[in-house]
Amino acid sequence: MPEWSRVFPRRLGALSGAAAVGAAAYGAHDFHRSDRDDYLKELYETANIYHFLHSLALLAVPHCRYPLMAGSILSRGMGMFSGHGMTGDPILTKALPYGGSLLNLGWIAMAP
Repeated sequence: MPEWSRVFPRRLGALSGAAAVGAAAYGAHDFHRSDRDDYLKELYETANIYHFLHSLALLAVPHCRYPLMAGSILSRGMGMFSGHGMTGDPILTKALPYGGSLLNLGWIAMAP
């Protein structure tokens, strides 16, 4: 297996984790000062938690048998699942079930 197939998901996980920390800082300082309703604030926090947890999962991806497949599936699922909560865009609500399914498939892809 080429080395880049193990390095890519690790770097993606590290960058995703850094983005999750930045998003958490934004949520803690700027987002909560706004006039957005409590539901959107809670949605943002939940999306950020899922984003951070799955960033940690991406760090483990290089140790599985198919790192590119698992990393690709997890990262797409993170974008679709957390994207709605991070942006508050109601159009992305339709992507939630697909994103959640991809997250589950990403975990399964790490199993073999």
